[in-house]
Amino acid sequence: MDTNRAALLFLFFLPPFFHACNATAAGLRQPKWRRELETYSGSGLYETRYFTQTLDHFNFNPQSYAKFQQRYLVNHTYWGGKGSPIFVYTGNEGGIELFAKNTGFMFDIAPSFKALLVFIEHRYYGESIPFGGEDVAYSNASTLGYLCVTQAIADFATLIIDLKKNLTSEDSPVVAFGGSYGGMLAAWFRLKYPHVVLGALASSAPLLQFDDLVSPYTFYNIVTNDFRSESESCYRTIKSSWKELDDTLSRPGGPKKLAKAFKTCSDEVSNLPQWIEEALVYGAMTDYPTVSDFLTPLPAYPVKQMCKAIDDPISGNDTFARLYGAMNIYYNYTGKATCFDVNTDSLDDTVGTDGWNWQSCTEMILPTGGRSEESMFPANKYSYDDNAGFCESYYGVAPRPHWITTEFGGHDITRVLKRFGSNIIFFNGLRDPWSGGGVLKSLNPSLKAMVVPQGAHHVDLRYSTKEDPMWLQNVRRKEINIIAGWTNQFYADSKL
Repeated sequence: MDTNRAALLFLFFLPPFFHACNATAAGLRQPKWRRELETYSGSGLYETRYFTQTLDHFNFNPQSYAKFQQRYLVNHTYWGGKGSPIFVYTGNEGGIELFAKNTGFMFDIAPSFKALLVFIEHRYYGESIPFGGEDVAYSNASTLGYLCVTQAIADFATLIIDLKKNLTSEDSPVVAFGGSYGGMLAAWFRLKYPHVVLGALASSAPLLQFDDLVSPYTFYNIVTNDFRSESESCYRTIKSSWKELDDTLSRPGGPKKLAKAFKTCSDEVSNLPQWIEEALVYGAMTDYPTVSDFLTPLPAYPVKQMCKAIDDPISGNDTFARLYGAMNIYYNYTGKATCFDVNTDSLDDTVGTDGWNWQSCTEMILPTGGRSEESMFPANKYSYDDNAGFCESYYGVAPRPHWITTEFGGHDITRVLKRFGSNIIFFNGLRDPWSGGGVLKSLNPSLKAMVVPQGAHHVDLRYSTKEDPMWLQNVRRKEINIIAGWTNQFYADSKL
């Protein structure tokens, strides 16, 4: 497997593989239904509830009926009651609170729609862990086998149908929202369960990042272009730095020199190049036009700020001092860090890396590891076989790289979806490295693509602020109008 974690983690995106996801489930606990109806989060944005979910929706073996507690968050502050819209966020590869916190668009528009907001946690992430906990659930392929896209989407459908019944609001229109992997799930949810969900906003959803649909070099080419568009000298400094880093690491006393240059917490800095690469990749992904705190606190336009630090004449010709300035922007924008731990993945506490590694080894085969000679990263030829070999040795299962396009489509998507797909918005910002696998052209009058050259990863789903640029305000206005059209048509059809 590509050792680059940035290529594996999808963040507000990353994806699953075989239809029923069969696995052995002996000894499963069956927790009872539990709800915490009035236990609000510290922020007051939602209340936490739990739904008793079925482990396996597609088989009728005894173990398939085992249950687990699936967490979901609810905000009914603005809900108009019976028959009013329900807006559902289709959870990603991590605890659901992260996505609720970073999907302010839903909170912003809920009052005008009188909508109930529901954020559903993805199975095997956060607190929604089968088998009584991670120790068993992540222990082997037999228990991990139930972690796949088709099961996750069936979870969403089952939970929503039950929720509407409990609310005696079966006639409420449901709209799905999702960013990144969650955006993929939102789109697939609409395609597979059109009787459950009226429409979907799929933001930064790389639905075409499979098979041979997109070049495996596209992802890093976009990251490179983001930095190069800010400064040619910034691009060249980064591009030439990798050899200098490797040479210094291999020399006696080199690691200590690097530890001093980058103010690391120890002299163990073998992971330093990967740590730097992670900052560059995620800085490009989250190149938002306003101050943000998604993966880490960042200033507005972090790529521009990182390049300014690299080009700062105060650093002279010292490559490491230049890079340190950029890393200090990404990892220490708050100024609170006294040293950097380069051997700890900064995302381990943010997303479910164990669960996602399984998904990326089974059905979510997203070719992204290729780096061309023009890349600002070290050139690397993408190899599916290397990745597959790791997965087979680590999990004992072979990846199924063609399953997602078999289950959900992808090839000839214009011709296919034009005829049977409807009510999906595909948003992509071209500064987002995942946009290379996005749907960038409208496919029919109700399959709308919104493409913004300045946009980053699911920037449209963030809370609106007075600092938002006009292009972002216009995108959100269009999305609101489209969603309003869906719901208005739903109510009009209900009267027939």
